[in-house]
Amino acid sequence: MPAILAGDSRRRRLLTAAITLLVTFKSVISFQYKVGDLDSWGVPPPSLPNLYASWVLNHHFHINDSLFFLYPPSKDSVVQVTEKAFNVCIVTDPILKMEDGNSIFKFTSPGTFYFTSGVASHCEKRQKLQIAVPDANGTFFQPAGAPAAAAAAAGGPAAYPLVFGPTPEGGSSASPRLRGVVGGGLAVAIATLCWLF
Repeated sequence: MPAILAGDSRRRRLLTAAITLLVTFKSVISFQYKVGDLDSWGVPPPSLPNLYASWVLNHHFHINDSLFFLYPPSKDSVVQVTEKAFNVCIVTDPILKMEDGNSIFKFTSPGTFYFTSGVASHCEKRQKLQIAVPDANGTFFQPAGAPAAAAAAAGGPAAYPLVFGPTPEGGSSASPRLRGVVGGGLAVAIATLCWLF
């Protein structure tokens, strides 16, 4: 009888370890996406006018994921703009401007994000990108009390919501990469301890 109970205890520990790993890895995995995949950030060719709109449909973004924009800095840039500026290609008052040629933007909060080239004529040629990032439980929403909505309702100038992430320091990769090695190592350590004790 004790051997059966020991087996049940071991199975419980293994199940606990597996659940701990799954929950922890889900929360620490993030990806970096090269915008346009094989194509760098630039004006879409005439044969693919909806390049960026199609690209977004093939990816699912989450908080802590990041975008990698690759472009020649002498000829282009990336700006994060409001929805209104995005729709009419106004690039003169961006929320954020990136112009180093290897720009990384990290999603630090849920919401809809609007990016375009810093060159207005490029934006007019559909070099722009709209991305919706859900909250942690997968819900898409616009906060009711967002500063831009409050300013618009009051008839005042639109205030930009502070939803953009800083450009992380260090190198960048042109393909999706797994992040959170420390968190993953911690999860493995916790799971191992649960299994042993």
